[in-house]
Amino acid sequence: MAFLCANVPHTEVLVKKQYLYDLEKGHGEFEPGMWCTVKSIQGRALYFETYLYETGALYDKLPISAFVWKKTKEDIALAELQLWDCFDYDITVIEKQVISGNRCTFLSPSKKLYEGNYMFSIDSCCSTNKENNIGYSETPSQHKSFNIIKLDNGHFAAQPNNRVLFYDKSLTPSKTKVPDYKVSTREYSVDGIGKWTAGDSDEHHYELTESERLQKELEPIDD
Repeated sequence: MAFLCANVPHTEVLVKKQYLYDLEKGHGEFEPGMWCTVKSIQGRALYFETYLYETGALYDKLPISAFVWKKTKEDIALAELQLWDCFDYDITVIEKQVISGNRCTFLSPSKKLYEGNYMFSIDSCCSTNKENNIGYSETPSQHKSFNIIKLDNGHFAAQPNNRVLFYDKSLTPSKTKVPDYKVSTREYSVDGIGKWTAGDSDEHHYELTESERLQKELEPIDD
């Protein structure tokens, strides 16, 4: 878990040059570079830091709308590419191996479907109890992760699980069902459930005798 800033996988990008001049000039031009890190500030969009080859500069704090992977005249708004602001300062970056490189589609706020390939994900939490958790990163019904997608149209997107469908050639059928699931709103825990306790014993296996152990092993497991 990283605080504020985390390394990201090697990603070649083109920066829309107007972002390098505070949107004052450079429109329609691009500068090549490579993503170095991603920054998570609660209540703001994801910020990417980029190494720019032509000048050797590190340019920080640009949103995902500032980048493309191929030249394009299409300009897509930030709110179309990233649905939610960051939930916390503590983040982790992971490539989900099960869906690594998979084709996917996501539904944007304008109800448009975008297609592309999954790259990696950014998730967040409140990593310490020394500070009040005032965000939504650990609230089941509100928490969202950011799946970074390389779109066919040349842009990148950061979308939560519930807006994206992933397709695996060996696992996904040719005709998929429409998901009708409800949002998970519950917090699950095993402590405090039932009357069982180990606090009355100093035995390594909590007074579980050999006969009780064998009996437990023979008991059928409910599906």
